[in-house]
Amino acid sequence: MGRLTTHVLDTSLGCPGQGIRIEVYRLEGESRTLLKEVTTNDDGRCDAPILEGEAFTEGQFELVFHAGDYLRRQGVEANEPRFLDVIPLRFGVADASQHFHVPLLLSPYSYSTYRGS
Repeated sequence: MGRLTTHVLDTSLGCPGQGIRIEVYRLEGESRTLLKEVTTNDDGRCDAPILEGEAFTEGQFELVFHAGDYLRRQGVEANEPRFLDVIPLRFGVADASQHFHVPLLLSPYSYSTYRGS
């Protein structure tokens, strides 16, 4: 059964990104439909797959990580507006029977992602 998961790691502090709000959208052309909102746990993961089964289909998706709120809570000083605040990650799913793990590696001035499994 296919599923979508994520994991946030704070590379500047060397710890999981705890309490980060993530919105999940389905994209259809220029239209965005909010499917779910989740928050990372103490390990920087979500307690369950973000989407799975019939809710996880082929198509275009967007994960929106509210990283600025997290960085403020960590006491990371920065000029406002922050260089990184809200981070959107858009990706396509061609085979929804697979596991799509889309982690975010985060620091105050950079981020990276990849498709894991």
